[in-house]
Amino acid sequence: MKLVFQNLEYFRNKTAIIDCRGKYSYAALNNRSEGIAEYLLKTGTQKGDRIAFLISPEFDFVATLFAIWKLGAIAVPLCTIHPVDELQYAIDDSQSKMVVHGEEFLGQAVQLKAPRIVSILDIESAKLNTQHLKLIPQDPSLILYTSGTTGKPKGVLHTHQSLNATIQALVDSWHWSVEDHILHVLPLHHTHGLVNKLLCAISVGATCEFLIKFDARAVWNRFSEGKMTLFMAVPTIYSKLIAFWENETEGRQIELSKGCKNLRLMVSGSAALPLSVLNKWEKITGHRLLERYGMTEIGMAISNSYNGERRAGFIGTPLPGVRVRIADEIGDIIETENLQGEIQIKGAAVFKEYWNKLQETTESFTKDGWFKTGDSAVLLNDYYKILGRNSVDIIKSGGYKISALEVESKLLDHPEIDECAVFGIVDEEWGEIVASAVVSSFNVQLSTLQDWAKNKIAPYKIPRRLIVLNELPRNVLGKVTKDAIKKLF
Repeated sequence: MKLVFQNLEYFRNKTAIIDCRGKYSYAALNNRSEGIAEYLLKTGTQKGDRIAFLISPEFDFVATLFAIWKLGAIAVPLCTIHPVDELQYAIDDSQSKMVVHGEEFLGQAVQLKAPRIVSILDIESAKLNTQHLKLIPQDPSLILYTSGTTGKPKGVLHTHQSLNATIQALVDSWHWSVEDHILHVLPLHHTHGLVNKLLCAISVGATCEFLIKFDARAVWNRFSEGKMTLFMAVPTIYSKLIAFWENETEGRQIELSKGCKNLRLMVSGSAALPLSVLNKWEKITGHRLLERYGMTEIGMAISNSYNGERRAGFIGTPLPGVRVRIADEIGDIIETENLQGEIQIKGAAVFKEYWNKLQETTESFTKDGWFKTGDSAVLLNDYYKILGRNSVDIIKSGGYKISALEVESKLLDHPEIDECAVFGIVDEEWGEIVASAVVSSFNVQLSTLQDWAKNKIAPYKIPRRLIVLNELPRNVLGKVTKDAIKKLF
């Protein structure tokens, strides 16, 4: 099995990466990754070591990722918008031996604790003076952090084999080629941005162009240039692009829509796509968005068809190499269509384990080895439709999965909050937004709570709706009934 970074020399003269600093060939990417690998080797990095890195979506992010893999180490990409406490949690939990940071994150880096912290600018390019370690498909390669129902992020450990399984399935199903040019506007600490977009592009010798942060005007301008062939985003981004288009003059709207004609594929994922967004986007651009389904733990598992029907509200059919089934509450397999149950997955793309969490790993699989996604679904005319999370404690907002329990634990640190309940409420633009009900003897205001929370939790986890109650509604067992609170909004 050929790994992604082992193809760099084959495509050496092609443009691999475009970022705010310039264009970089595959040869340049290979050389830079060799230099970083040489530095890591000299500082004692060994096979299996975890190396965390806090770098913006750009050339050096990719070079650092591949350098880590060339030494057989495990990459731990950090979320660039997380506060220091959350970054430190990932570093500590993964037992990372080193943190490599971009110069723009110096302020965060000086507050972090790790055996070694180094700026990427201090690592000079140099030829790797040793042969790359022999890797086998089952070697661990990557830890991605995600929030679970326990309220604490879990490190999802992937192998080279599981990553390649998703990459190969998407390359085949979505017809990736060396001629492709994808515009990248997503963060790189989760599957959507890292695997679906970046690694798929690199695996076939395509060009990946980064925007460090999403900007609707910049995206439409790139579309208008006619160079892009692919675009992938979360529903929230498509909503913002639609809003921008609607505020333009009629002449400019025609020009922007025309610029989308050269794109061959546009994908939406990480959250449910509202029908209104699907229809508006198709009317504006002529593109019917392709919806798919995946998770940090399973890579991509299900997708609508590239050439065939893209059924609104459905995630499609299993990707090559993926087995899918639906089970009821007691674990019995549902054979009849249109009956709701938990979607379960088996295949080479499924993760190896939750890092240092044996019990959670064991509990996430059935006895016969199927991963329990926690998502409720039905099968109708051979297409799968996701109905929602089995747990009310997972909020999906703007492509992020947020643990309500984690946010609750942070809000309870507020000196004026006695009790709280956090949950998601439906929002057309974001899928869901974070809302909270609090019990407080003070008149807690949403704006002051948001200001307080800025240094405590990531921006997308901060409540956007708030209600103050005298007490939280509970059932006979004393458990807070969040559905009852939702009705108050």
